[in-house]
Amino acid sequence: MERFFKRKLSSTLDDTSNVGEQSLRENVNTVQPSYSPVMPKKIDLKDLPWDPFDRKRIIEYHPDQRDEIRRAYLIRGPCQPLGHEFPKTKIGNKDRRFNPEWYEKYKNWLEYSLKADKAYCLYCYLFRDHFGRQGGSDAFVVDGFCGWNKTERLGSHVGEVNSFHHKALKKCDDLQRQKQSISVAFHKQSDIVKNEHRIRLNASIDVSRFLLNSALPFRGHDESEKSLHRGNFLEMIKYTQNQNEMIRKVTLKNAPWNNQMVSPKIQKDICHCFAQEILKSIMKEIGDDVFALLVDESSDVSKKEQMAVVLRYVDDTSGVVKERFVGLVHVKETSSLTLKSAIDNLFAEFGLSLKQVRGQGYDGASNMRAIEKEALAEVTNEDVIDRFQKMKTRREQI
Repeated sequence: MERFFKRKLSSTLDDTSNVGEQSLRENVNTVQPSYSPVMPKKIDLKDLPWDPFDRKRIIEYHPDQRDEIRRAYLIRGPCQPLGHEFPKTKIGNKDRRFNPEWYEKYKNWLEYSLKADKAYCLYCYLFRDHFGRQGGSDAFVVDGFCGWNKTERLGSHVGEVNSFHHKALKKCDDLQRQKQSISVAFHKQSDIVKNEHRIRLNASIDVSRFLLNSALPFRGHDESEKSLHRGNFLEMIKYTQNQNEMIRKVTLKNAPWNNQMVSPKIQKDICHCFAQEILKSIMKEIGDDVFALLVDESSDVSKKEQMAVVLRYVDDTSGVVKERFVGLVHVKETSSLTLKSAIDNLFAEFGLSLKQVRGQGYDGASNMRAIEKEALAEVTNEDVIDRFQKMKTRREQI
C-alpha cells in the first residue's frame, strides 16, 4: 500500500497547526486599542496654559476633549503680550527682536511666547496634528519662529489658498460654527414645530368655541377610527381639515401621536379656559355692586353632593337683570357649616363679599340658614350705618 500511497505526516501537520493556533492567539492578544478607553479626567479650561511654550500638543489630550480645548483657545484668542520689553538677539551684525506691530497684520493667529522668545501660530497649533505629515513644518507649531530678520516668513507661512495654514483656518471656522449652526438649525426646526402646534391648538379652540356656543356635546359613544361618527369634536376637526389645507397637514393623522391636541383632557382644558374668561367678564360686570345669591344642592349619578351657585344682578350699562351660573362645587356633606365654607371659598376666588349680598334663595333648604343669618347680619349692619349717615347728613343740611 505504501507503494501507491504516501503516509500522512501527522506529527508535522500537528506541529504546524499548533504553531498557527499559537500565532493566532498571540495576534489576538497583541491587539490594543488606539487610545485608553478609560474616561479622561475633566480639564478646567480656565487652567489651560496661556504661553505657547507651556502648552501640550493637542494630540496628547484625550480625543473626546480635543475639540473642547480647541474652542477654549479660540475663544481666548492668540497670546499677544503688550507692554513688554522684547529681548534682542544678535543676527548677523544687527540686534533683532520681535516687533509687536506684527500683531496688527496677523492679529488673528500670531502668538508670542515670553518664555521662549519665539513666535507661534494659533491655528496651526490647534490642527497641526490633525493633518499628520501633511501639516508642513513645525516652525510655527512646535519649535517656534525666531528669525526676526526674515519677516517675509510670516507671509509665506500663511501661503496660498491650499496651504496648511488655510486648511487649519477652515477647520477652526468649522469648529466655531458647529455649535452655532446646530443651534440655528434647532431654532428653525423649533419654530416650525411651534407654528404647527399653534395651528393645531387654534383649530381645537375654534371647534370648542362653536360647540360651546351651540350647547352641543363634545364626546361620542364610540370614538374609534372605525366609528361612523366619532363625536362632534373630532368630526368638526375633520370638517375643518377639509376646508383648510394648512390645518389638514398638521392635524389628526398628520400630527405627532403625542401632540394632536384632540384628547379628552385637552378638550376639558380648553373648556376650562373659556369658563375662566366668562367668569372674569361676569365679575367685571358686577364689580362692587350688590347681587342676589341663589344656591341649590343635589347629588349626581355617582352620589357626590354638588352645590350649584347662581348670581342675580343688574347690569349697570343696560339696566337688564341677569342671572349667571358661576360654579358647581362638590361638597363632602350638606351641613350648614360645610356649605357656608364652600361659598366663602368661592367668593374669595371671585373677589366677592357677603356684604354685597342683598337677596338669597336656597330652595327651602333649612341647612342654609347659617349663610342666611351671616349675610343678613352683614347687610343689616351695613344698612343701619348707611341710613344713620344719610339721616345725619340731612339734619345737618336742615
